[in-house]
Amino acid sequence: MNPLSLPPRPRVLVVALRRLGDVLLTTPLIGSLRRAWPDAAIDVLVFDDTAAILAGNPDLSGIVTMPARPTVAQSLAVAARLWRRYALAISTQCGDRPTFFAVIAGRKRVAPVESSFNGWFKARFLDRTILHVAGVHRVEGILRLADLVGIARAVNIVCPSFVTPSEAPAGDYAVIHATPMFRYKQWIKDGWRLLAESLIKRGLAVVVTGGPSDVERHYLNEIWNRDTPVRRLDGRLDWQQLAGLLANARVYIGPDTSTTHLAAAVGCPTVALYGPTDPRLWGPWPRGGLPAMWDAAATIQNRGNVWLVQNPLPCVPCQLEGCERSLESHSICLEELPVQRVIAAAEEALAG
Repeated sequence: MNPLSLPPRPRVLVVALRRLGDVLLTTPLIGSLRRAWPDAAIDVLVFDDTAAILAGNPDLSGIVTMPARPTVAQSLAVAARLWRRYALAISTQCGDRPTFFAVIAGRKRVAPVESSFNGWFKARFLDRTILHVAGVHRVEGILRLADLVGIARAVNIVCPSFVTPSEAPAGDYAVIHATPMFRYKQWIKDGWRLLAESLIKRGLAVVVTGGPSDVERHYLNEIWNRDTPVRRLDGRLDWQQLAGLLANARVYIGPDTSTTHLAAAVGCPTVALYGPTDPRLWGPWPRGGLPAMWDAAATIQNRGNVWLVQNPLPCVPCQLEGCERSLESHSICLEELPVQRVIAAAEEALAG
């Protein structure tokens, strides 16, 4: 497809109103735009609690934020601020709200749309559209928007700029991030302890990361309340410091969470524990791109600097919120994931 015709030094807006990990996965599109229009002013519209994961991104000129649950007045204020300010606005989602802001902001507008009357209606306000296709990896779906605009793809996720935290160990170390956002993505507590012990026996210091919430801190207290000597940095690092910590780690191990995507993106040997989530849609994106898409289920898969570990029960991946279909549900596939399989994947990552 021919590239869109834009004026000299165009202003471009990318709309990404999703969670932290999703916002990080939009950065290959932003990088594609920067390479196509190096003199452009490129902004992104995100929720205010996700902006930090874009800190120091060299492809961005600015970040526009809005509340995750805005009032009508707040939404109108954002719309007024964006009104026809950009030569091009791209929504990375087919939802009504992100499409609305792209239409409001851009003199030329691009977005994915649903295969429905609603999608047909929205397409009447857009210059170029692509049908949203289920079953496509999130990054691949994002990069199809680069194809739609008519520009070359940039395959790497762009991380926050690295700041090495002063608390990082001086020698070789591993990073364990045991806390996903939701209960149904949790592995077993004994598993994390045994994994840490195996890494320590290899001569690695073990650093524990996590968010600042009381819920996460309480969960980590339950895991690390015994004699396993780990260095806890949970709640003490911003995204730039976390990126710096991961960039120098010998190995990272964590569940399906934004930190795992960040570890993969910085190039750290990454072991990702997946349960209900379908890796074909949301598997970590290695540094340098994904050479072949993830399989739906296997014991251990390797792509680039990422090792993905599953317990391939017949129901895996169900792409549901655990066995009880709620955010606080357990997931048998993770509760029965063998410790030795995770340790074996960590050994492979260290050797690789």
